[in-house]
Amino acid sequence: MRTSRFLIALFGSLSASVSFSADPASLSLGWHQFRGPNRDGISTETGLLKSWPAEGPKLLWEIKGAGGGMGSVTVGNGRVFVVGNRKEGVSLTAFDLSTQKELWSTVVSDKRDQPNGAPTFDGERLYSVSKDGILACCDAASGELLWRKSYTADLGGLIMSSWGFSESPLVDGDLVIGVPGGNDSIVAAMDKKTGAVKWKSSLPADVGTRGKDGAGYTGVVISNGGGVKQYITLVGRGLVSVRASDGKTLWTYNSVANGTANIPTPLVWDDYVFTSSGYGTGAALLQLRKDGDGVVAEEQYFLKAGTFQNHHGGMVRLGDYIYAGSGHNNGIPVCLEWKTGKIVWEQSERPGRESAAVISAENELYFRWQDGTMGLIEATPTGYKLQGTFKLPAVKGPSWPHPSIHEKKLLIRAQDQIFCYDLAAR
Repeated sequence: MRTSRFLIALFGSLSASVSFSADPASLSLGWHQFRGPNRDGISTETGLLKSWPAEGPKLLWEIKGAGGGMGSVTVGNGRVFVVGNRKEGVSLTAFDLSTQKELWSTVVSDKRDQPNGAPTFDGERLYSVSKDGILACCDAASGELLWRKSYTADLGGLIMSSWGFSESPLVDGDLVIGVPGGNDSIVAAMDKKTGAVKWKSSLPADVGTRGKDGAGYTGVVISNGGGVKQYITLVGRGLVSVRASDGKTLWTYNSVANGTANIPTPLVWDDYVFTSSGYGTGAALLQLRKDGDGVVAEEQYFLKAGTFQNHHGGMVRLGDYIYAGSGHNNGIPVCLEWKTGKIVWEQSERPGRESAAVISAENELYFRWQDGTMGLIEATPTGYKLQGTFKLPAVKGPSWPHPSIHEKKLLIRAQDQIFCYDLAAR
């Protein structure tokens, strides 16, 4: 276990969650938000390397000046965006993707602390959340600060532990959706152009006793489970779902909560939600069913921590299987059959150590272990198949930010630096 300062950083990088509605227009923006086009950690790009040479893929360039922090990078309109603690303050910064030149940098919070969330790009604007809960909106072209909202002062927000807010906001249509974490503002919707509050959701009194009050260390994903559009997130008391049209709380699930830090972004598809939490908690599959004008969540199974738990780093679902790093502060590669909860394979002997951030592209898994080791693993239920490894050239503290993939490039943040690798197959 590392120091608290680094633990929080990790949460944001892995859980800082944002989500767009999955429409064709959003997909054209590139890796514009945390964990990719659909917030599921999956890239739709093709023509990528299926194995790596001994030295790893070619390093194309590196950027210095991102600032301290654990949030991953996002990309849009030929620009790389990142939030970091720089000498002038916590700043949202844009770099040119082709030249790596800094284009602008805007201070979004005066509190000097390493932010953990990834910025969200909607084509015109950028949205970010600082560790002290400042939701900021900037013009993507100029960097002009358009508006700010304080989760605590303006929305009565609360974080479940002392490690600060670690979120990437969701942009959905004309709204930006955040997780202030207050019992009367567990989730909130704001006008994305002005910041005006449209609705706030309340957490039911009977939510359960596991965990703590406040926001967790992830943001919101969109589900249409049970035929109702809803926003789902993992907070201090477990999963919570609110109706997208008006913010009414639809259902909660307390069993997955722990009292330290609830981090991984839930996976949602069809009528299903797969959720996990570390600190000895476990994982669960829920099925959503319409109930009158609402939705109920029915537990299909619960996996104890000894079977599977994702501390942080996220999970990906490909077909009938879920792939992730399992174990508390461990990134043990695991393949899990989601319909049954059966562990198909797990690999204790691995090239990297401690927790792992995981994304996927073209049926390959990209593992970034905490010690700065990158691994390429084939996503197959037939067994563990390592396709290459390399070590990041700089590791400053725990290597937690999730990788990003854009135009056949692998972008990896290491505190103040951003590394870009060529993934194109020749």
